[in-house]
Amino acid sequence: MFSLRKPLFGVALVAGMALGSAPALAEPATYRIDPEHFSIGFLIEHVGYEKLLGMFLEGKGKFVYDAQTQELSSGRVEIASESLFTNHEERDKHVESADFLAVDEYPSIVFEATEFTAEDDRHGTLTGDLTMLGETHPVTLDVTLNKAAEYPFGHKEYTLGLSARTTLSRSDWGMSYGVDNGMVGDEVTLILEFEAIRQ
Repeated sequence: MFSLRKPLFGVALVAGMALGSAPALAEPATYRIDPEHFSIGFLIEHVGYEKLLGMFLEGKGKFVYDAQTQELSSGRVEIASESLFTNHEERDKHVESADFLAVDEYPSIVFEATEFTAEDDRHGTLTGDLTMLGETHPVTLDVTLNKAAEYPFGHKEYTLGLSARTTLSRSDWGMSYGVDNGMVGDEVTLILEFEAIRQ
């Protein structure tokens, strides 16, 4: 558990991965990432010609946050590694193989939040542990609160709209295929866009 210092800004990213602001509550509230509004993208260099944009199509997450004490008591995101999509079937199969994600052995990529630092009412940084290919290493995400309000239609619950970005070196997790010969970049930009509904 850790303290969020800004009274108007403070939900941490779970996946994910979440942070945001909320009206004063008497006790901690659980926020669930809406799977229908959870976009998980990544950018990686391909032979120096382009930054290939790919996605993971399945992910889930939730976090527990107390707006009165400004404490996040838990935060977790799980991404289904086999839900990879790069718009090319043979490439998807290769990235799912042991050269990259080894999805048969490691079906999930997991992020656990550990520390949050607010910069202002809408921006902050979230540190957590990312587990991939059986290895766990710290990562830091830049998080932006886009909106915090009751949803205008559908479920009409209090909802946070959040964006998060981080850059990591995949070789830190032992995924080094194509790095030495420059075929595939080591640096990966992770892009997260989602809505989190107060339960």
